[in-house]
Amino acid sequence: MARIDYDEDDDAGQAGTRPQWRRRLITGVLVVLGLGLGFLIPYVTYLNHEVGERFGQLRWQLPTRVYARPLELATGVALDAATLRTELEAAAYRAGDGRRAGTYAQDGSRWTVSSRGFNDVDGAVRARRVEVTLSGGRVLGLRDPDSRATLRAHRLDPARIATLYGQKQEERRLVRINEVPDLLVTGLQAVEDRDFNRHFGIDLSGMARAVLVNLRTGDRRQGASTLTQQLARSGLLGIGQEQTFTRKFNEIIYAMLIEARYDKSVILEAYFNQVYIGQRGSQAIRGVAAGAEFWFGRDLKDLTTEQIALLIGIVRGPSYYDPRVHADRARERRNFVLDKMLETSLIDQAEHDRAQKAPLGITENPTSLAPNRFPAYVDLVRRQLARDYPSEALGGAGLSVMTGMSPSAQAYSEGAVTKTLKSLESKKRPELQTGMVVTDVHRGEVVAVVGARQVSEHGFNRAIEAQRPVGSLLKPFVYLLALAEPDKWSLASYVEDAPITVKIPGSKSWTPGNSDGRSRGTVRLVDALALSLNQATVRVGMQVTPQRLADLIRTLAGIEIEGNVNPSLILGAVDQSPYAMAQLYQFLASGGQIQPLRAVRGVLDANGRALNRYDKPAAPAQPGDAVAARLVTVGLQQVVSRGTARQLVNDGLGRLSPAGKTGTSNDGRDSWYAGYTGDHLAVVWVGNDQNKTTGLYGATGAMRVWSALFARLPTAPLAVPDEGLDWRWVTGSHTTDPGCPGSERFPFVPGYAPSSTPCPYGSPSAPAVEEAAGSEDEGGGFWSRLFGGGSDAEPDPAKRLPQQPAPAPVDGGQR
Repeated sequence: MARIDYDEDDDAGQAGTRPQWRRRLITGVLVVLGLGLGFLIPYVTYLNHEVGERFGQLRWQLPTRVYARPLELATGVALDAATLRTELEAAAYRAGDGRRAGTYAQDGSRWTVSSRGFNDVDGAVRARRVEVTLSGGRVLGLRDPDSRATLRAHRLDPARIATLYGQKQEERRLVRINEVPDLLVTGLQAVEDRDFNRHFGIDLSGMARAVLVNLRTGDRRQGASTLTQQLARSGLLGIGQEQTFTRKFNEIIYAMLIEARYDKSVILEAYFNQVYIGQRGSQAIRGVAAGAEFWFGRDLKDLTTEQIALLIGIVRGPSYYDPRVHADRARERRNFVLDKMLETSLIDQAEHDRAQKAPLGITENPTSLAPNRFPAYVDLVRRQLARDYPSEALGGAGLSVMTGMSPSAQAYSEGAVTKTLKSLESKKRPELQTGMVVTDVHRGEVVAVVGARQVSEHGFNRAIEAQRPVGSLLKPFVYLLALAEPDKWSLASYVEDAPITVKIPGSKSWTPGNSDGRSRGTVRLVDALALSLNQATVRVGMQVTPQRLADLIRTLAGIEIEGNVNPSLILGAVDQSPYAMAQLYQFLASGGQIQPLRAVRGVLDANGRALNRYDKPAAPAQPGDAVAARLVTVGLQQVVSRGTARQLVNDGLGRLSPAGKTGTSNDGRDSWYAGYTGDHLAVVWVGNDQNKTTGLYGATGAMRVWSALFARLPTAPLAVPDEGLDWRWVTGSHTTDPGCPGSERFPFVPGYAPSSTPCPYGSPSAPAVEEAAGSEDEGGGFWSRLFGGGSDAEPDPAKRLPQQPAPAPVDGGQR
């Protein structure tokens, strides 16, 4: 058998090779470790800096929320059951026992409402239960249902009407950890991370179990993420959701760094404000507070056990467990969470069994989170905020914009537009459009805006932007100027309604006619207004002068008449928007106050403190302004009772004693109505975007919308105060005995009533009517600002504002 001999040199060579191989291996490992540490240490340092920048400051982009006005409950306020329910539902109140915040209960005419506390422009308004009794369309009584004490007033928290987002379409409402219900805190840990209070960001045993399960099953669906890891990949730190080694590595490092830097309570608070909880279109719902509102229409603190369990269950997969789409999955997941709560002794058996039998309790539609439910109104809000808050400063700033919108007035306005325009449809009529503005006559707040027939339509806002001939809507201001000269004019004065030609130097003459082609002869001033007689109005207008009319509407509404003032301005030959006309009529409706309209009451910062307030009351009406406004209002009530708007009486609205004026432009292209009650003013335009003839008068178009609105809107009747008016019975051109047959009763500025004559029929049989002995001065106010003069001197327009020649006019307004 052959033997193999080894050379000594060969043995020595191999002996030397083995140590060299080991040295190379160890050297390689050390190099790799060195390179790894050289990369890892700077990388971890970079990630630590990212945690400090993004997580440490905890700065989220918060949406700016726009709210309606709070509903003020007080004895005597006009309110009916349907409107109260509309207001409550708009503010996400739910029918219930009236004991839990955000719920109400009805027992006949008695309502029990548990309000939620909120911050208003004048400070915090606390939550409380109130009992409201309604009767005859008014609040009969208000009291505390527990103490039975009578309450003077209480404000209910307002509805959210819009949300202004920043770069990210994220709905979020920040909460402190002590504001999160204990059951939600402990329940989330019981289901998602039972060792949260003991681990350092990662769960090693859980990760090991997950690896074994994944190897055994061949997939990677089994995870072991802690709450801290979930927070790291939630988007707060810029980690994506893709399943890659790099993402998982970053997630682990981030989680450990977060745990090393921050307390568990800080981590939990961040989680509760960042967790993804749902989606509405492009709008991501983040945080448990926004989730409570999105899914249940409730504040976080008001959630029941079963709702908390469902919220926890949804965290695992908001789309998969969406209770509005997959109710069975959501219920199964909720009951799983309830089982875990029972297992960890967070709830007892009785509560567990009750909660499992309970319905899911979600709202059908999360309307309170809608980005913009009322585009025309929010457009006005943006315009009024633009001076102090550029658009880029509003979105995502976390502000609260408190407006004057009334959800019920807005709903009724939209319903009136939809119903009426549909009823006016005709094959011979072009498509109708509309613009409407409704205001509070006491505060000057805009309570509703409709900018299009399709009320949710974004874009062109006809209530604010449409410039249309206003027709006869300017006539009351012609008579306002006349009545400001009580030594010349009163509602009882006579004026000729006969053909008239206005000669304009250097131009053609103007011969306006009445809309029906008839002349009435000699009529009283109030009749000329009530019947909207063009010829009589032009006679009065030429005496008070078109220039003074232009000055007046500039003073009251900021409307500038460009160029030379045309006499046709008297009959409304000027293009204006419904909003501009609402501003003009607000002077009359408010009783003579120069009251700028506003949609925004104030702006609060993210902590509920007032940054700006816009709700400063307007200055009281000057005595002369108040008297003039009352006189015109009396005339406009005649428009309704026996003039061009008398259909409103047939509609049953005579109970409100409203004042108003119809308006129609040439060829029936534009239909207008401006009218007011004791609480509200509404200006409506109906027409066509292509300026086509509609065949509608003011009374047959816009006034129908107004009527449909006020048939539902609770409002006080219009009562003209007697203060500053001297009411007299008049026959012919003289005052006479009270109740004299054939006489009429008129108001005069004190000291300017015509001379008295005995009743030609002897002693009147009618009972005497008490006369108001007003003593207010007829001077002052805008009259003196426009025309000069003191408080005891009437303006002389011939001396102060001489008539100026005007260019060739166009046809003016009609009825």
